[in-house]
Amino acid sequence: MDVLNSFQEYLNSLLLYIQLTDLPNREEEMATIIKTEKLKKSYKMGKLQVHALNGVDLEIEEGEFAAILGPSGSGKSTLLNMLGALDKPTSGRIEIDQIDLFELGDKQLSVLRRRIGFVFQFFNLIDRLTATENVALPLAIENVNKKKRHKIAEELLQTVGLGKRTQHKPNELSGGECQRVAIARALINKPHFLLMDEPTGNIDSKTAKDLMRLITQLNEEKNVTIVMVTHDTKIATSAHRILHLLDGKILSKGDY
Repeated sequence: MDVLNSFQEYLNSLLLYIQLTDLPNREEEMATIIKTEKLKKSYKMGKLQVHALNGVDLEIEEGEFAAILGPSGSGKSTLLNMLGALDKPTSGRIEIDQIDLFELGDKQLSVLRRRIGFVFQFFNLIDRLTATENVALPLAIENVNKKKRHKIAEELLQTVGLGKRTQHKPNELSGGECQRVAIARALINKPHFLLMDEPTGNIDSKTAKDLMRLITQLNEEKNVTIVMVTHDTKIATSAHRILHLLDGKILSKGDY
């Protein structure tokens, strides 16, 4: 019975992989790539029940650049974790590329996560690795041979403006350059979309402006779908659409 269950899980993961890899060949009309319905997330902090998300409904279209704007504690990072299949909601529904996340097992969720690019505030680079090696790391995990993965990584570093910094380690790069390396790494698996958690939160304002120019360029020229959370109104205005999040809810127009 265990063998049959394992084989069935393998088949389900294979079908999901085929479904995901077929998605880039969809017709050119705009498609909903992320959808949530009545999404809630609660957890206990001591004796206190915290409602981090309180019925979030949203849709993100393919090719869109959306910013989720809200103060600290509004539920932004919690929502991003849900959209990235890093955490499970208390209730509600999440669809990624029309796939209901509640129907997926752990192995299938792992397959799905490989098609999502994550960019974090604090870069999460490995200090002992060069920029090329940091960017190539997801392909190393997939057992892609070294020559091929480094070639792809160096091409992506060229795309983000670091073609001359490929052999530098994080401590030899500025904050803005480290974030560009992180963006290149997020792109290496050809993700369906990027999730960015306060991407300018750890760099100065001038560098942040340059970084937002790059992010906008990736969206407009490469058609990369981007969901970015930020507390900075000025940064949020770079997006096509701003969703205001407060107390775990997306606010309607007129409420902000």
